[in-house]
Amino acid sequence: MNGLHLIADLYDCRCDVALLTDRERLETLCVQECRDAGLTPLGAYFYQFRHDDGENAGVTGTVVLAESHLAIHTWPETGNVTLDVYVCNFSKDNSELARRVFRRVIETLNPMEVVSHSVVRGKIAPRE
Repeated sequence: MNGLHLIADLYDCRCDVALLTDRERLETLCVQECRDAGLTPLGAYFYQFRHDDGENAGVTGTVVLAESHLAIHTWPETGNVTLDVYVCNFSKDNSELARRVFRRVIETLNPMEVVSHSVVRGKIAPRE
């Protein structure tokens, strides 16, 4: 169970609005950032919400990783996003890889305010 769970609430994101409203663009960003950091995507599921008139609304999605997961949820109406990145550290310490994905996704979304938490999971703290 040893791992690192990074959690953030992102407010007033100043990115291209399509990242908050287009399932394919958000999924591509999240999967690619996981790969670029050295994590192992096993699959992804992203859902496109729509307004009553059929226009794109928010997106919710998860990238399942061999090391655990990334989860993201967008509220384009307010420019807000929640982001979780959790990695297990059983066979090796993946903490820095998780931090890299977390940092890069946040940088891309460009929020005006970030409220984040870092939670050590399990009995043994990951190596810093």
